[in-house]
Amino acid sequence: MRLLQAEELFRKVLEGGSKTKAARLLGLDVGSKYVGLAVSDEKNRIALPLSVLSRTKTNINLMADDFKTLASKYSLAGFVVGYPFNLHGQHSPDAVQVRLLAGELCKTGKLDDLCYTYWDENFTSKCVEALLHPLNLKNRDEAKTITDKFAAVCILQVHNPDIKGYLDNMNRKFRPAGKSEA
Repeated sequence: MRLLQAEELFRKVLEGGSKTKAARLLGLDVGSKYVGLAVSDEKNRIALPLSVLSRTKTNINLMADDFKTLASKYSLAGFVVGYPFNLHGQHSPDAVQVRLLAGELCKTGKLDDLCYTYWDENFTSKCVEALLHPLNLKNRDEAKTITDKFAAVCILQVHNPDIKGYLDNMNRKFRPAGKSEA
């Protein structure tokens, strides 16, 4: 895995893919116990919740295998990894967990053909928790996995004044409004 700047990864996605399948992206919401996943649609405009992977100190090779399978299944060009910055744009203490996971995945050597970028994840989980609160989910594990999946969607997609999603931001930069797609 190779770390790229956000714009560089999106250019790679726009240029990548095959004649039959477009290159796509996987959003990751990294926590200490789980990694929420969301995948972009084939036009890289919409993020869809996918699943949640358990994260332990000993399952990094299994996680890398899962990511490799997902890369093949969804024609992934790379990952957009939620990165916790503080309100002043500096690394927060939680950023250590994210960088640790990325480093461990790189060391496996199983994902060398993929790239990744970091994207600000501020308020994603809080936003999702607020949206889920009215559902009054009783099962804590279920609520947690739903939160993690949809936090990954927010990292990849959502654009509002507090949360600037990767796909919305990159599409605004690289696909002018009103331009039709083939």
